[in-house]
Amino acid sequence: MTETAPTAIPPSAQVTLADGRVEIAPGAPAPSGPYANEDLLPVPAAKRTWTTYNFSALWVGMAHNTASWTLASGLIAVGMDWKQAVFTIALANLIVLVPMLLTGHAGPKYGIPFPVFARASFGVRGANLPAVVRALVACGWFGIQTWIGGEAIFFLAGKLIGDRWSGAAHIGGYAWTMWLSFAIFWALQVAIILRGMETIRRFENWAAPFVLVGAFVMLWWMSDQAGGVGPLFDQPSKLGWGGDFWKLFWPSLMGMIGFWSTLSLNIPDFTRYGRSQRAQTLGQAFGLPTTMTLFAFLSVLVTSGSQAVYGEPVWDPVQLAARTDNVVGLIYALVTVLVATLSVNIAANLVSPAFDFSNVAPRKVSFRTGALITAVLAVLIFPWRLYSDPQGYIFTWLGLVGGLLGTVAGILVADYWFLRRTRLDLADLYRAGGRYWYAGGWNWRAVAAFVVGGVLAVGGADFHPLIDGRPIPALSPLADYGWAVGLGTSLVLYVVLTWASGRRPAAA
Repeated sequence: MTETAPTAIPPSAQVTLADGRVEIAPGAPAPSGPYANEDLLPVPAAKRTWTTYNFSALWVGMAHNTASWTLASGLIAVGMDWKQAVFTIALANLIVLVPMLLTGHAGPKYGIPFPVFARASFGVRGANLPAVVRALVACGWFGIQTWIGGEAIFFLAGKLIGDRWSGAAHIGGYAWTMWLSFAIFWALQVAIILRGMETIRRFENWAAPFVLVGAFVMLWWMSDQAGGVGPLFDQPSKLGWGGDFWKLFWPSLMGMIGFWSTLSLNIPDFTRYGRSQRAQTLGQAFGLPTTMTLFAFLSVLVTSGSQAVYGEPVWDPVQLAARTDNVVGLIYALVTVLVATLSVNIAANLVSPAFDFSNVAPRKVSFRTGALITAVLAVLIFPWRLYSDPQGYIFTWLGLVGGLLGTVAGILVADYWFLRRTRLDLADLYRAGGRYWYAGGWNWRAVAAFVVGGVLAVGGADFHPLIDGRPIPALSPLADYGWAVGLGTSLVLYVVLTWASGRRPAAA
């Protein structure tokens, strides 16, 4: 079977600028046809204007959110002390920064989003496989964050209205007013989506510092309740540094990596606006590890303090804030949660799936339509079940996400760096019959590497509370290392299959 097909769409010429960035040649027609639309086309070099500061600020805005808080405080809830939790999170973010920078390289160089970048390895049509997987993960995250925002509204209204609100009749395990709060926050985000990305960017200009100040205020409040900062540092680990800790460390590390493994794939959606490789490299290196570690440090100290004050760790900041009797302080804390959740949810969990769903049917689905599809699917995933306890949140949801997306990252890195040496043909990414058409638009080598890597990464995982048991019990020893297993397996297998088939990617 031939791996190319004739096409009536003429290729467009591309030029390489002095700084290494590539764009469609001036005067040449832009890619067109069924696999192109305005949202998916390469960003012209003149419009790639993001600086180091812009990328650092992006990570400050995304990292300072309630999910990041619960990520760190959840480690305290399962038995770690503050040193162990901060160490785990800092190491995880240094590790995930590597594929983040490697996949992000294609953004400023070619100006293309993630689903178009994935066409080089999976095929023009096959790219929909990783794109849809990534989009569904974003739907899950959007739902989780929306539930957190609804929770903040529920507790805030309960303090202001009283038992008529907080003590309302239960439906499906939650007060009907909680479901109403969830719906209100969902509708608020949809309203912002319909106003467009410019509104979102203006909002995030002040959201990040507001949330950081709120975190320090919560730390001050908890240290005051505990009688000083000493008790925040004195809470002992339930695990020690022996075998019990290391048994928990590895799945925790993979879970922490899984938290940002989503962005390690679709980071080209942002870096495509980068002024240079230096801007995206330094901006991400400054923004991601430092911000996440600082926020984790604040989170674990406050959670340790809650253990000293209340006798148990309160890992959810919304429920922790609800324990104060100071109405002004409560309102400030919960508004901070709302601002943080709104900021990260729209930026991190709508940009990618909007592009991903648009990639499935470029002629029918626009960026805005893709975002609305995400908002609807986010409810159908039942995010309240994923967020119901730290065990399921860290080890099930984040572990499965990390394993699957690590597999995709391995294929992208192998194809772009090891086989193509970062050289792509822009026009061929948008047309049938080009070098990325493979067999009917699908590269079976990438699909095989994805399936094998995914099975090894998550096949032996405990899916509780989603389902009972492990799908493939024999693979359970690999479950604690899902992200690393998925990335390493798919990377090696994709390279081996490509070379064994005699199809070495041609340079663009």
